[in-house]
Amino acid sequence: MPQLDTSKVSRWDQHGREHTVRVRRTGIQRTIRCDTCGWRKGAQFLPWLKAEEHLAEAHQATVDPSA
Repeated sequence: MPQLDTSKVSRWDQHGREHTVRVRRTGIQRTIRCDTCGWRKGAQFLPWLKAEEHLAEAHQATVDPSA
């Protein structure tokens, strides 16, 4: 049975709203899904970078809450 692993990338927009994209890993396959708009994409390489790009382009969410 494949192992499931989930992580997330969160960014805030200029209005202070948090937007989150979850990265789900099943074996070597990764799927990224936006909690805000439901956008989904398969991403074998650099899924966290693709998640950050989606947040910046679709939601103008660029403020990293952990920084």
